Amino acid sequence: MENMRFALLAWIAVAVCVTGAEMPASAPGSFAVDALTLEWRDTKRQRDVPAKIYFPKSATNACPVIVFSHGVGGSREGYEYLGRHWASHGYVSVHLQHHGSDDAVWRGVANPMQSMRSATMDPLNAVNRAIDVSFALDELTAMNKTNAVFRGKLDLDRIGVAGHSFGAWTTLAVAGQSVGLTGKSYADQRVKAAIAMSAPVPKIPATRNYSKITIPLLHMTGTADNSPIGDTAAKDRRIPFDEITNTPQFLVTFTGGDHMLFSGPSARRAETPQLTAMHETIRASTTAFWDAYLRNDVKAKVWLTDGGFEKALGEQGVCEKKLGRNK
Repeated sequence: MENMRFALLAWIAVAVCVTGAEMPASAPGSFAVDALTLEWRDTKRQRDVPAKIYFPKSATNACPVIVFSHGVGGSREGYEYLGRHWASHGYVSVHLQHHGSDDAVWRGVANPMQSMRSATMDPLNAVNRAIDVSFALDELTAMNKTNAVFRGKLDLDRIGVAGHSFGAWTTLAVAGQSVGLTGKSYADQRVKAAIAMSAPVPKIPATRNYSKITIPLLHMTGTADNSPIGDTAAKDRRIPFDEITNTPQFLVTFTGGDHMLFSGPSARRAETPQLTAMHETIRASTTAFWDAYLRNDVKAKVWLTDGGFEKALGEQGVCEKKLGRNK
């Protein structure tokens, strides 16, 4: 009985400490970060899958793994602000490049926007993206056994997947969203948690089948997050969050945040104090989510579930949550 009382008091102390307005993991972590580019080849599909891996240089224990999927027109070089931050906190962040919907679709073409729109409409690109993620996990499994840099350094029992825009669709597909009217699944059971930023939502309600998603998810969007090339309006980005049940779900909506917010700091547009603050929040909250649901970190989980995130967001936006049957 005394042990139970002590455990309860300890949990209360944790809750008091982490439900204030502070933002955990906002600063870079303790690890120096290195990066490695790889040119994987899926011989079964005769398809190249380029990757860039950010990793903590001096980690002695096996690190949880995150696979990141870029939006249409992107590449493995994008979203470095997330990859380096996560790696500094002890994660291995693997950024894939998806041929058919990467930067090759717009470079040197007369109508880049139309070219990217066509890439998103091609069902083969969508399917290949999901398979790319599972292929990458197979390659990482092999590397964990034989690669000089990563041998024994990848914790493949703690895998997360994240993505932006078309990459968010990829993320949801790997998490268990059924694809198209056929209901085909590309879910990968090795994935334990996921983050979907600006997820596209199918126009046909019958294809919005999220019922098989059973892992924790952090959804991120903004009030101005209208698709620049697709049909998803900002108000519809919340549909996956609304329809997924029985597992912890979080939805962050940044006030004024547009579709490119999640791409991070970029020379293509001015970095205002408001954007800088939002990018810091994205880095911190995503890291807290990984800590909570890949590392089972009690402090991070309490901050997410018991009001700390809402307080830290302040006027930046709104955080909603559905904790399912348990936290």
